[in-house]
Amino acid sequence: MDSDRLQRLLDDVAAGRVSTDDAFARLRRLPYDDLGFAKVDLHRALRAGGPEAIYCPGKTPAQVVAILQRLVVDHVNVLATRADDAVVAAVAAAGLPHAWHPVARLVVARPERREGVGLVVVAAAGTSDLPVAEEAALVCEALGNRVERVTDCGVAGLHRLLAHRELLAEANAIIAVAGMEGALPSVIGGLVDRPVIAVPTSVGYGTSLNGLAALLAMLNSCAPGVSVVNVDNGYGAAHQASQINHLVAKIR
Repeated sequence: MDSDRLQRLLDDVAAGRVSTDDAFARLRRLPYDDLGFAKVDLHRALRAGGPEAIYCPGKTPAQVVAILQRLVVDHVNVLATRADDAVVAAVAAAGLPHAWHPVARLVVARPERREGVGLVVVAAAGTSDLPVAEEAALVCEALGNRVERVTDCGVAGLHRLLAHRELLAEANAIIAVAGMEGALPSVIGGLVDRPVIAVPTSVGYGTSLNGLAALLAMLNSCAPGVSVVNVDNGYGAAHQASQINHLVAKIR
């Protein structure tokens, strides 16, 4: 149950349109529904700002579909991350309304377009970083944020980033996605007084060590206001950016 549905239920109880017994019956399955192989968190949206997402690797397509079917009863924009063709085929065969974003490897079940609040900018250093950057951007949009994308703006051609300096300064949060040497977040952190969420990617030649070099560079950034998530974790960066952006929107 999302916050809007819960608020309507409480309003109905207060107005006498729904009895306390009926309200209790609707809420009794909280906080989770046990499917045997998974305990589906049904009120994470109330605690964390968005419904539980499904990380697909390690799960069978049937398991992913079963979890989605339970979550979409009460939620829109339910996310299945790192989905593959088998998962997408199973979701389609089950008749679940969904949008498939192949670059980001993201399924959005029961998609609903929202007017986003505030502004989150997602900056990708190179085209090879787009799968992670697009995951971050799409998750931010699903969580109700206005998102602007800046692509192929890495430090090998710094003028490409500087062309977007005004947009960066307007953002409430910036997600900076980079592989190789991972320098982009430090550069952005030195340009604007906005929180920068650094996402190292596993893009790079041998000694990039599947993103470890970029991760260590970002953790050692001398620019203030830079936080770092795990390698390729566009989803986690999006949640952090969304929380920051929504807090700012409430203050304003």
